Amino acid sequence: MKILITGADGFIGSHLTEALVKAGHDVRAFTLYNSFNSWGWLDHCDHDVKGQFEVFAGDIRDPHGVKTAMQGCNAVLHLAALIAIPYSYHSPDTYIDTNVKGTLNVVQAARDLGVAKVVHTSTSEVYGTAQFVPITEEHPLQGQSPYSASKIGADQIALSFYLSFGTPVAVLRPFNTYGPRQSARAVIPTIITQIAAGIRNIKLGAVRPTRDFSFVEDTVRGFMAAMDSEKVIGTVTNIGSGFEISIGDTANVIGDLMGAEIEIECDSVRLRPLNSEVERLFASYARAERLMGWRPQYGEFAGFKRGLKKTIDWFTKPENLVRYKIDQYNL
Repeated sequence: MKILITGADGFIGSHLTEALVKAGHDVRAFTLYNSFNSWGWLDHCDHDVKGQFEVFAGDIRDPHGVKTAMQGCNAVLHLAALIAIPYSYHSPDTYIDTNVKGTLNVVQAARDLGVAKVVHTSTSEVYGTAQFVPITEEHPLQGQSPYSASKIGADQIALSFYLSFGTPVAVLRPFNTYGPRQSARAVIPTIITQIAAGIRNIKLGAVRPTRDFSFVEDTVRGFMAAMDSEKVIGTVTNIGSGFEISIGDTANVIGDLMGAEIEIECDSVRLRPLNSEVERLFASYARAERLMGWRPQYGEFAGFKRGLKKTIDWFTKPENLVRYKIDQYNL
């Protein structure tokens, strides 16, 4: 198939681009235009993938560019978004433009062009603090940050095009994805890079909240399964590990795997506003298993440790670690 991936230059998008190329698909990678002609993580993709995909540099906020990029494509995997929660407190307007309006541009173009499938990326943050676990797709939505509110809006825009116009949209809702190439604004790279730099007093925000961490290979498999399944059209589908662990325990596991005795230091700058903190996330992936035949290969605690080892191996290579500004807090 001819597939457009928006956000292909990012963490998950670059892994997804590689996987789809290796699976034999004709991939067009939508990257954010910049004057450096940087393709983000695609500049550092696997050697057997380099030169095997097309690049379209544009801006998801531009409806003309989005429609142009989508021409001739059978499917669209829409990952382009602003995702950092702390920055959404700083600049919420940009989240509405990018996440809500950007999604509108994608589904509108898909409707106009008759695209056969749109997979829209959601986030577990739309659930807010779990009211029951494991969290199913029927869990109430709660915008506890401008970021999560913008993603709720984006999800509803996407689903509205299915309900209003029959646009074949599927909403995939990954829980906390981690792995090689992730931004240091996320907690696992923050911990690993500090330890790798020789720091033993690890600066973190809240350590009691729990998360359902999903290794990036599982998330990529989820996108590919959603793209291939007709049963998920018009639905929301969770992707998670079926396992929860606190931030503090995660730091200690990483310390053990890296052979480092660490102390956790609370950095107030990294704390969310009290009512904005999501205290608990723990996924049910029963619908993904039923509709797509998907289940995590890195599930439960044993799978989490395997995924962490792969992530640590990547981050601790000098050529990768040098790309991160360890001495600065990354919004």
